[in-house]
Amino acid sequence: MSRLKITNDRRKKRVRLSLRCTANGRPRLSVFRSSKHIYAQVIDDLKGETLASASSLEKTMREGGNTGANIDAAKAVGKLLAERAVKNGVTEVVFDRGGYLYHGRVKALADAARESGLSF
Repeated sequence: MSRLKITNDRRKKRVRLSLRCTANGRPRLSVFRSSKHIYAQVIDDLKGETLASASSLEKTMREGGNTGANIDAAKAVGKLLAERAVKNGVTEVVFDRGGYLYHGRVKALADAARESGLSF
């Protein structure tokens, strides 16, 4: 494994550990971003199941002309995820940035999810 991969994995584990301590049973909104797309899930760690998910790969997202590599697509994914989560009865989550800086696409997704009904 490369040194960069080890560093990123350590950061991700550190973020998840601090979230587990402060979650108080709330589901976790987990974000993964690649160079071309962005993905988000609301996960119930106690049951081990995904409650809602959205990504820039979905057909509705691609029809809008958004690629996952920009802030507009991240906002759309955040809004879609929040709508699906609220429909499933989830309104409070903890935000798992997954080792990424809270900046750019990750921040845009979080802000759009907040505006659409999730609180964290």
